[in-house]
Amino acid sequence: MAIIKPNNNTISAITALPAGVGGKVLQVVTATDSTARFTNSTSYVTASNTLSVSITPSATSSKVFVVVNTTAYNNNSGKSMSLTIYRDSSDLGNGTWGMINSYDTNTSGQRTIGQPTSMSVLDSPSSTSSLTYQVYAKTESGGETYFNYADIKASITAFEIAG
Repeated sequence: MAIIKPNNNTISAITALPAGVGGKVLQVVTATDSTARFTNSTSYVTASNTLSVSITPSATSSKVFVVVNTTAYNNNSGKSMSLTIYRDSSDLGNGTWGMINSYDTNTSGQRTIGQPTSMSVLDSPSSTSSLTYQVYAKTESGGETYFNYADIKASITAFEIAG
């Protein structure tokens, strides 16, 4: 099977997709955090100042795909915790429940320690300014939300996708 060379170019000479074809990854930024953290705030607060990335889209038509992997749980039986992703001051999830909401139904006294938790969102910011994407957390009154339990490494990655 032969390799087809578009317009008689080598594959490495192709630097852009044809007009009207989006989806090319233009840039990737990532950050990690390996420190156990918690909050008892009932309003969204930054989950970690280091679990944050800044990206400057190259065009207003670009989209930003954000992926977060961490661990999280609420330490109080019958209480819930929520995580979400913010772009600057805008909650990209549901304002009440965020993107992840977990309710602790354990009544045995043993905690579910550090459930694997993943969130993603495809954002259309229509901007060429620097944007900051960051994880925020909150808990139900009377509980505490823990994340990165036992110093498990969490990550946030933002991909600029050509529009």
